[in-house]
Amino acid sequence: MELKRRALLAGIGSVGAGLVLVGCGGANKTGESQSQTPPHKDEDAKGGEVTATEDLMREHGVLRRALFVYSETAAKLRANASAFAPDALQKTASLFRAFGEEYHEKKLEEAYIFPAVKQAGGAAAALPDVLVAQHQRGREITDYIISVTRGAKLGAANAEELARALDAFVRMYRAHAAREDTIIFPAWKQTMTAKQLDEMGDKFEEIEKGQFGEDGYEDAVKQIGDIEGALGLADISQFTAPPPPAAK
Repeated sequence: MELKRRALLAGIGSVGAGLVLVGCGGANKTGESQSQTPPHKDEDAKGGEVTATEDLMREHGVLRRALFVYSETAAKLRANASAFAPDALQKTASLFRAFGEEYHEKKLEEAYIFPAVKQAGGAAAALPDVLVAQHQRGREITDYIISVTRGAKLGAANAEELARALDAFVRMYRAHAAREDTIIFPAWKQTMTAKQLDEMGDKFEEIEKGQFGEDGYEDAVKQIGDIEGALGLADISQFTAPPPPAAK
């Protein structure tokens, strides 16, 4: 009976020790508590975490939609300037200024990306100086667009000048953003470890929230969508290309 009692007590003690270890998450060799399943940031979020390079490229998506508004507006100005209300164009330029120039260009590209690419050397290192010069020219054109579109109507006298400025901006920025997406951003990514890239993603999110609040990107997408709707550009099916002519 005494042997049975000792065996029963030993079993209870083992179970109790096991429960303590489970409750505390176990211990390492130094006696420090360890979690069995360390938490991973946003591992349960649908779609996963947005990386720094993905963030940059989706911001380019907003700016490309603004460029589309510019190119469609230029065509409407040439067709009938007096019938065109400049309010939507003013809003587009203001969005491009706040989201594109003051945030994306100045606080991300010029502050973090271009310096790292230049320091790393290689073929991509020759581009940042040209890209910065194009940023500056774009800001000059944005100033002009905002100034010209302050009135209720656009006159025939400045309609063609504005249309040419819009066309020039679109042409420059299409080439500009394409080089960034395919050369600059990949070169910048190669300057960092996976951990450093993850930290930069957190940094970019912090900057975005400091600039715009909680939903900066989402708000920008909504703004450009509202502008497209006001101009009759929201339904993209209307821009489907016609079939090519029959080969002869």
